[in-house]
Amino acid sequence: MQEPLSIFIVSVSSLLGLAIVAVAGLRGWSGWLELKRAELGRPDAGPSNASARIEVADLKERIRKLEAIAAGVDI
Repeated sequence: MQEPLSIFIVSVSSLLGLAIVAVAGLRGWSGWLELKRAELGRPDAGPSNASARIEVADLKERIRKLEAIAAGVDI
């Protein structure tokens, strides 16, 4: 008679632990997205800074060149 009760308690505890981990992960993800929006100057909140756009374009170009070098393609 004790075994079904202990299985139920372990199951409920496992589900509760999983829910806590999921909520913590989602809050962390939300915070990370907010940080990235702040780093990019919040283009979704209004007009963005032209120098920030130029900097992002420059970074994208650098990444493209590094990926080409890694792939062995001569630019």
